[in-house]
Amino acid sequence: MQEEILLTPWRSFPFEDSDPFALMDEEKWDFVLVSDIHQMGSDKEVKRKKFLDELSKKGFTIKKIEDKKLFYGVRAPKHFFRKYQWLLRNPDSRLQDLNAQQDIPVTTRIRIVNFILHNTVTPDLEKLHDLIKKNVFEAAFPLHEKEEVREFLKEKWARWRDIFCQQPIEKIRCYFGEKVALYFAWLGWYTYLLGFAAAVGLVVFVAGITVFNSSQVSKEICEANDTIMCPLCDQKCPFWLLADTCTYARVTHMIDNEGTVVFAMFMAIWATVFLELWKRQRAQVVTNWKLYGWDEDEEELAMELINNLQHEPRRYRHSYMRSTIVLLLVLLMIVVLIGIAHALVIYRVVATALFTQSDSEFFREQANLVAVMTGAVLHYITIVVMTKINRRVALFLCDLEKPRTFSQRENNFTIKIFIFQFLTNFSSLIYIAFFLGRINGHPGNYVRIAGKWRLEECHPSGCITDLFIQMAIIMMLKQTISNVVEYLVPWLAHKMRKRQKRPKEKHLVLGEEEEAEDPCKKQWLSNYQLNEVNIFSLFDEFLEMVIQYSFTTIFVAAFPLAPLLAFFNNLFEIRLDAIKMMRLRRRMVPRKANDIGIWVQVLEAIGILAVIGNGLVIAITSDFIPVQVYKYTYSPCMKENNTAVDCLTGYINHSLSVFHIEHFEPDTNLGIETIDLVKNGTTLCRYRDYRNDEDYSYTVQFWHVFAARLAFLILFEHVALCVKLIAAWYVPDVPLSVKNHLLDEKHNNLRKELSMMEYSTEV
Repeated sequence: MQEEILLTPWRSFPFEDSDPFALMDEEKWDFVLVSDIHQMGSDKEVKRKKFLDELSKKGFTIKKIEDKKLFYGVRAPKHFFRKYQWLLRNPDSRLQDLNAQQDIPVTTRIRIVNFILHNTVTPDLEKLHDLIKKNVFEAAFPLHEKEEVREFLKEKWARWRDIFCQQPIEKIRCYFGEKVALYFAWLGWYTYLLGFAAAVGLVVFVAGITVFNSSQVSKEICEANDTIMCPLCDQKCPFWLLADTCTYARVTHMIDNEGTVVFAMFMAIWATVFLELWKRQRAQVVTNWKLYGWDEDEEELAMELINNLQHEPRRYRHSYMRSTIVLLLVLLMIVVLIGIAHALVIYRVVATALFTQSDSEFFREQANLVAVMTGAVLHYITIVVMTKINRRVALFLCDLEKPRTFSQRENNFTIKIFIFQFLTNFSSLIYIAFFLGRINGHPGNYVRIAGKWRLEECHPSGCITDLFIQMAIIMMLKQTISNVVEYLVPWLAHKMRKRQKRPKEKHLVLGEEEEAEDPCKKQWLSNYQLNEVNIFSLFDEFLEMVIQYSFTTIFVAAFPLAPLLAFFNNLFEIRLDAIKMMRLRRRMVPRKANDIGIWVQVLEAIGILAVIGNGLVIAITSDFIPVQVYKYTYSPCMKENNTAVDCLTGYINHSLSVFHIEHFEPDTNLGIETIDLVKNGTTLCRYRDYRNDEDYSYTVQFWHVFAARLAFLILFEHVALCVKLIAAWYVPDVPLSVKNHLLDEKHNNLRKELSMMEYSTEV
């Protein structure tokens, strides 16, 4: 196949004021468009010609290289960038007049060209996006240039060996633009402060290990060799001894102790301090970039006018009908996600029943534990599947809203996808934390699914271990399997594309045959072989980290190691993202920004949910409140003046209710073991609850515990929220140095304007 190069084939000479006979290795191209080789005169070939004609009319220099695909390099004329500089007088240029010849940063140049390409309309009223959907063009991307900044980032940032090194944020900004740089600045700051939370969480966990064998509550469970517990299912399930769950009880009280309360309060404060310190860090960074007062709408309008002087701005609009439809569809999606959560609950119930009736002794004895672990794995699979569905639904809803700008669409999409992902990720955890064992009824009157399978019960030592297991499995799977897939898939895809062999061919330059291969061809092909970047590539990274932040803060009372896992994950995540951007993906179109956008509001909402969630975990899921009520109301310490007795002595017996075996429901098939128990004189079994043994109504102790839980919840959340507000007030969002710098800058600008006015008056 023969290959040719044409400089602006629809003009006799390039419009741009540059040397058309410059050496190949000195050529710089803003974008490359890739297309299949269509048949001459075909509809796709005509559409491609019309689009390139429109670019040519705007003064773009176009270069064509033919290989297995058609590659079109495009370079915008300089007058576009001069207009941009003049309209915005932005910090990129600092030009004083229209005729200045200072170059603008490559990131700004790429951003402007990308905007013009995607807003160029053909005579058929089609834009580049429409042409890509119709396969007229396969791709459009800016090039990774062989420049000093890129080589620096590849050697000093996008390598695993630099995992503990500080990130070159300024260099990242120079190559990828402010939005990407702010993402990595935020991620680095989050990881840095996460190290302190991880250290405290590790101390709390180690402290829990030290009481593994010394807890009075777990000692009583381990010594309860004569305490017969009621069966955990209805069909030939055996009675069991409380002492059989000794190890489970020790693990529970290793997690559920006084340190849990302290750590939950610490994480509520940490979340606020982290966000306030980030706001200060962001203010310093964007001030150094001269972007503190940057206006996104103004820049967008400027680029619209540069592209088309007759452009009229798209007006803000609002439709109550569309908003109502979107709201109803969001609520419908939420109902679907809640239904999936119910399905996971049903799985756990049915799995427990089936494992209990298994022929394997291990599954019979550990039925509940196996059901919890397999349920966690199934929940993770649900997260993977629903993530793709949630994305499609959120995009569809955003299209219904018809937002005015890309930023508005991105914000709307962010809110919707976060709500969907939050429910997908946390539905199972919410059930375990707040409903498991509290809506299942009691022996003789169990709540059943489809009138057959009864709901799960909490272990006599509490449900917090189930929550611990669920969080541990989900976080470990998300941070290992997901990261491995996130790296291996693009790496393998890149390797496979590079191995596709193509014959070396001769080419023509301005009609003359040359043997040496065009450097542009080599560069464009190497960029084309990289993985595609879409407009939500950076969004996906943000969403992944924000969901992790939710796991790290909301249910951290049940899993003190969450910050530690997140910390180590983020160390790898930073380098993984860097390697993907520098080595495995095409260059991302730089976007200007002076903040991380609506993610700040999302993080603030998560901070409030963290206070509520941890308060509920301690008040409802944990045994902390019942233990304290017993200790200060019913314990031997309150009845006897004996300091030698542990105040929690007798707690287990106090927290278990009594059930008469003859009161089991008639259709309950307990097997021959019931007859043996009755023959031996045993007519009672125990279960976890506060009920009397006559009519099984709630005892006074139940209402004492209920009142204490409610009081603690109100106190904890009010104290935590007050501390958050005080911390937010105490740590200003903007440092004084930034405020004073901006003040001095405004003062100096006004002084210069006044001096110029006085000078012109005198003249």
